[in-house]
Amino acid sequence: MVQLSSDAFAFGGDLMPVEEALALVTARIPPLGETETVTLIDADGRFLADDALAPIDLPVFDNSAVDGYAVAHADLAVGGPTILPISARIAAGEAASGAIPGETAARIFTGAPMPPGTDTVFMQEDVVIREDGSVELPQGLRKGANSRPKGEDIARGSLAVPAGRRLEPRDIALLAALGVTRVEVRRRPRAAVFSTGDELRDPGQVLGAAAIYDSNRFSLQVMLKRAGCEVTDLGILPDDRHITSERLDAATRDHDLIVTSGGVSTGEEDHVRAAIAASGSMVFWRLGIKPGRPVAMGIINGTPLVGLPGNPVAVFVTFAHVLRPLVVVLSGGRPSVLAAMTVLSGFDYRKKAGRREYVRVSLERSDGATVARKYPVDGAGVLTSLTRTDGMIELPEACTDVRIGDPVSFYAYSQLI
Repeated sequence: MVQLSSDAFAFGGDLMPVEEALALVTARIPPLGETETVTLIDADGRFLADDALAPIDLPVFDNSAVDGYAVAHADLAVGGPTILPISARIAAGEAASGAIPGETAARIFTGAPMPPGTDTVFMQEDVVIREDGSVELPQGLRKGANSRPKGEDIARGSLAVPAGRRLEPRDIALLAALGVTRVEVRRRPRAAVFSTGDELRDPGQVLGAAAIYDSNRFSLQVMLKRAGCEVTDLGILPDDRHITSERLDAATRDHDLIVTSGGVSTGEEDHVRAAIAASGSMVFWRLGIKPGRPVAMGIINGTPLVGLPGNPVAVFVTFAHVLRPLVVVLSGGRPSVLAAMTVLSGFDYRKKAGRREYVRVSLERSDGATVARKYPVDGAGVLTSLTRTDGMIELPEACTDVRIGDPVSFYAYSQLI
């Protein structure tokens, strides 16, 4: 398990900029040390522990990229077509028996090894087979056309996949093509999830007066699993400072990360922040982000704890921009830079300077342009503002005013989780 010192961080300001919080997390949180060896199929979504070097050349041998006829480019006529007899036939999976005679062609199929001395392949649809069995080749084909030289894709000993990369199907394909069967990956972070508040009930329970169903604990578990964590549901913390401190302390014993929702604001019944201060140290509290300003990160018994706001939309936003990058760092990777799609604003909007704001929108096509339409109800507790929209536009700290037709940066929900 990762162990952080209580004085590993320091911030004395009011609202910490999101980028500063991420830089702090990236620079100071070490990855989990434990690794395990898994099969390629089980490696999908895992973080590679060490650089994977190519054990062979890819391709392993010079081969044809098409069905056609292999020749030595030096044997081709200048200024007109070339007619050559066919001296060999080589199918995929067959080894070339040796060099073909000079000024002849070899019938060859996709993936078959190039005969020694040949360097160019004519596609079969571009040639003419004559009555005497020879092949007529058109002029103008460049040397090396339609052939794949040994090591063209990747050379033996070179870097195939770097350490810290979250493996995807494209990486698995490359590793399999190189003959790799198992890889060393980082252990999955073990995350504990709590919700806080006497008003919360689990779905299926009787609500009673003044109670609501807990949604945050469920969305957080799913998002943390998508991010690569093993997740433990530790239920709902009551509005009791002693019990909150006790259960948070206990959770640090066998988890690498503690995540809570609610209880980090300034109310008399918000006990998570007080528990962090009492049992550990506060890294930061209150980010320059909307929705989601009351985000707390602390350290208890060397284990990072992230306290997210209680409103479900704020949970989603702060997970995407704060918690998910932290999980990546714990897993031995580096947070990726999200690529925004530029769209046109379909609404006027004003905001305060000094904080980054995320506005839920739907996209539509209008006069050949992609336009973002703002959801009419934008409260941080409105879950349908997530389910009935396509994503969010990001308004940076310096922005204070958006007008209809202005270009804005859009992120689809699939990018954020």
